[in-house]
Amino acid sequence: MASVKQVQITFDCAEPERVARFWCEVLGYVAPPPPEGFATWDDFNLSLPAEERDSWFACSDPTGAGPRLYFQRVPEGKVVKNRVHVDVRAGIGLVGEERLAVLEAECARLVALGATRVRLLPADEGNESCIVMQDVEGNEFCLD
Repeated sequence: MASVKQVQITFDCAEPERVARFWCEVLGYVAPPPPEGFATWDDFNLSLPAEERDSWFACSDPTGAGPRLYFQRVPEGKVVKNRVHVDVRAGIGLVGEERLAVLEAECARLVALGATRVRLLPADEGNESCIVMQDVEGNEFCLD
């Protein structure tokens, strides 16, 4: 039986590079260098047939610890809630007001990058607070 060695998370989107660059800023990820033989991604894109230009982009954790993120252009827009979402773990190990202060500060940073704050889910008996947000194309994620 084969074991999984890596996981890639794929996002369907309208503007792959724009969404990828947003997530690079959120997570501290980096875009790969352009393919061999091209000085820039723009040069690479211009070498493709028009219908294939800007159809995908990727980024990865520079430490190699996190999964690669892949963004692919799809013709349809988002119409319903995500079935899978990303949890951005900004408040690990924190509780109560200290946790909420860290989450609010990170939320403000992400809103400045183009994210949208949806709602605060306050702490209850089993869970600490988290903030539901959307990325630049409306994909939900949790800041927790």
